Amino acid sequence: MEEQKNRLYVGNLPYSATAEELKTLFSEVGEVTDSVVITDKMSGRSKGFGFVTMGTDELADKAVKDLDGKDMDGRPLKVNIARAPRERE
Repeated sequence: MEEQKNRLYVGNLPYSATAEELKTLFSEVGEVTDSVVITDKMSGRSKGFGFVTMGTDELADKAVKDLDGKDMDGRPLKVNIARAPRERE
């Protein structure tokens, strides 16, 4: 699978964070094409991380520089370029 350099992993999210809040935060940097908070299938609760897809690779790089370590509800965000998903066996 081809790696997307404009897709970002966002970790250490507050458990109350929504995809819309992520989109709003990352929109301060530039165009956001997608945002998702990963939830537990059974409970529906956030797992504390998500993914944001920026409009371009350059905006993704800027978002990493600008938002990695930024405080969101008392938690420092961990933002980096997302790795391609591993093949499941």
